[in-house]
Amino acid sequence: MLYVNLFILSFLFTILIIPFLSSKWKGFVAIISVISFAVLSSIPAINALLGNSTNLLISGSQVTGEIPIKIDPLSAWFILTINFTFITGVIYGSKYMQAYSEQKDKLSLHWISYVFAHAGILAVCSVQNILIFMIVWEIMTVSAFLLVIFEGQKVATIRAGLSYLIQSHIVVLLLGLAFIWVNIKTGSYNFEALSWFAETEKPLYSFLLMLILFVGFGIKAGFVPLHTWLPYAHPAAPSHVSGVMSGVLIKTGIYGIIRMLVLLNTNYLAIGYFILTISVITGVYGVMLAIVQHNLKKLLAYHSIENIGIIGIGIGIGCIGIGYENTMLSVLGFSGALLHVLNHSLFKSLLFYGAGNIYQSAHSMNIEHFGGLIKRMPHTAFLFLIAALAICGLPPFNGFISEFIIYSGLFKGLNIVGFPYILLLVYALFGLALIGGLAILCFTKAFGTIFLGSPRFEYNLNATESHWLKLFPMYLIVLFIVIIGIFPSLFIRLLSLPIEQITGYNPLSQFTNETNLIQNMEWIGYSSLSFIGLSILIYFIRKNIVSKKEAVINSTWGCGYVAPNIKMQYTASSFVRAYRKIAEPILSIKKHKVEIHNIFPEKASHETHAEDKIEETLIDLPIRQLRQFLNYFQFLQNGKLQNYILYGMLFIGLLTGVPLFIHLCELFVNFLNKL
Repeated sequence: MLYVNLFILSFLFTILIIPFLSSKWKGFVAIISVISFAVLSSIPAINALLGNSTNLLISGSQVTGEIPIKIDPLSAWFILTINFTFITGVIYGSKYMQAYSEQKDKLSLHWISYVFAHAGILAVCSVQNILIFMIVWEIMTVSAFLLVIFEGQKVATIRAGLSYLIQSHIVVLLLGLAFIWVNIKTGSYNFEALSWFAETEKPLYSFLLMLILFVGFGIKAGFVPLHTWLPYAHPAAPSHVSGVMSGVLIKTGIYGIIRMLVLLNTNYLAIGYFILTISVITGVYGVMLAIVQHNLKKLLAYHSIENIGIIGIGIGIGCIGIGYENTMLSVLGFSGALLHVLNHSLFKSLLFYGAGNIYQSAHSMNIEHFGGLIKRMPHTAFLFLIAALAICGLPPFNGFISEFIIYSGLFKGLNIVGFPYILLLVYALFGLALIGGLAILCFTKAFGTIFLGSPRFEYNLNATESHWLKLFPMYLIVLFIVIIGIFPSLFIRLLSLPIEQITGYNPLSQFTNETNLIQNMEWIGYSSLSFIGLSILIYFIRKNIVSKKEAVINSTWGCGYVAPNIKMQYTASSFVRAYRKIAEPILSIKKHKVEIHNIFPEKASHETHAEDKIEETLIDLPIRQLRQFLNYFQFLQNGKLQNYILYGMLFIGLLTGVPLFIHLCELFVNFLNKL
C-alpha cells in the first residue's frame, strides 16, 4: 500500500507543478516523475518474477466493491518492459522537445499527457476490476491521443489523431460489451468472473466471448485487418512518442489477449489456429507494405504491424500446444511471444529515436531526400544499423533469439499435429521465413538510401549529429539488445514464472529435459560473444594498418561516365522496383508520371505511392458511401433561419408528442380491456 500512496503523491505533484515551470524544466520534472513511477512499480514487479506476487485490495464504491490490484509474473514482465521504454522515451524527448520551447502551454499538456499515459498503462497491467480497468484504459487512450496531436496545426496530424481516437473507442465498445455480458452472467466486476463464466457457460459462448475480446484488443495491437489507425498515428506523433506507442502502447493489446487466454478456459485449439492464421497474414502484409513506403516513420509503423504478427504467431503456437496438451509446444510458443514483446520494444523504440534524430537534422522524413548522412551523423547511423539488424532477426542481437524460439515451436509442432493441420504450421513457417527475408530487403533499402551514397538535396549538407542527451538512451537500448543476444538463457529463466502462469507447466524443466533449449541458448550466446570480439579485433587491426598509409582522395569511379551526378544513384523506389512489380497485385500502387516526349524533352517525373488496400476497402469505401447517402439530405442545410427554427420546433414536438401518443395508446388499450 505504501507504493500505491507514493505513486499517487508523485503523480499529483508532477501534474500540478509542470504548468508553472519553464520549458527546460518541464522535461526534467517529467524525467523525475517517470523514473519514480518506474522504481515504485518495478520493485513489486521484480519480486513477482522472483515468486512473490503483490496483491492489494483498495476500498471502492458500492458498485465496484473492493478493487483488487495484482502484480503477478505476467503483469511484471509487461511492467518492466513498459518502464524501460518510458524512461528512454522521456530522456530522449526532454531534448527532442526543446525545439518547441516557445510553445510552453503545449509542452505542459504534452508532458502531463506523457505522465498520464505512463500511469494509465501501468494501471492497465495491474488492475483486476473490470470497471476500473475500463477507466484506466480510457485514461491511457486519451492521453496517447493528446501526445499524437502535439503538432495539431497540421491537418494530417489531426486526421491521424482522430482516426486513432475513433478506433480506440471501438475497442472500448467491444470490451464493454464483452465485460457487460460477463457481469450479467456472473454478477461480478472482478477478473475472476471471466473464469467463472468459462466454467458455467457453454464452450461455444466462451469461445465467442474470446473472439470479441480478441477483436477489441487486436485493434489496439494492430492485427490485420484491424490495423488501419497505426500507420498514421505513429508518424504523426513526436519521435519519442512514436517509440513509446510502438514499443509498449500497442503491447497492451497483446497483454489483454494473453490475460484473457489465462482467465477463459476456451477451445484453445480453435483459438490457436485462428490467431496463428491472422498473425501470419499480419506479419507478411505489414512487411510487404513497409518495403514500398517513402516516409521513414510510416515504414517503421508498418514494421510494428509485422512484429505484432510475429508475437501473434508465438501466441498461436502456445494455444495449440495447450489444446494438444503438449507442454513443450505451449512453452516454446508463449516464451517466444513474451520475449519478442521485450525485444520489439527495444529495437523499435531505437529505430524511432533514430528517425527523430534524422528529422530534426535533415528536416524531412522522405527517404528519397536523404543520402550520405553517415558522414555527418555517424552515431545515429551506427545505432540505426544495430536496430535494423536486430529487427531483421540476425545474430548476435536480440531479435534472433525470440524468433529462434518461435521457429523451434513451429518445428516441434510438425511432429505433433496431423493432416490437414500440419499444412497450417508449414504455412506459418513459410510466412515467418518470408517476413525475415522481406525485412532484410526493407532495411537494406532504408539504411542504404538514408546513410550511404551522396546527399540528394542540398539541405542535407547542414545535417549534424544529435545532442548526447538524445544519444544516451539510444546507446542504453543497444546495450540491452546486445546483452539479450549474448546472454539469452538469463532472460529465458526470467520468463519461467510468466510462462508457468499461462501454461501451468514449469518451462525450465521442459527446456532442460526435452530440447536442451537453455544449453542451446548458452551456445548461441557464446557464439555471439565470439563474433562480436572477432569483429572488434578485425576493426582495430584494420584501423592500425590503414592509419600507417597515406590517404589518397580521388573522385568516385563513374562506370565510364565522365560527369557522374547524384541522380545516377539508386533511389529507394528503384532499389525495390523488382519487388514492387511482383507485389503489385496484392498492394495498391498508384503511379504519377510525366513521360519524356520530343527531341528536346522537358522535365519528366515518375512517382509511385503505395496505399493500403484493406484500408481502402474497410474504411475509405464505407466513408465514401456514407457521404453519398448524406448528400441526399443537403437540402436541409439551406441557410434559412426560419427553416432552422422550424426544425427545432419539430424536434421539440417529437420529444413531447411521442411520449404523449404512447400514453394515449396505453389508455386506449386499458379501456378495451375493461370492455
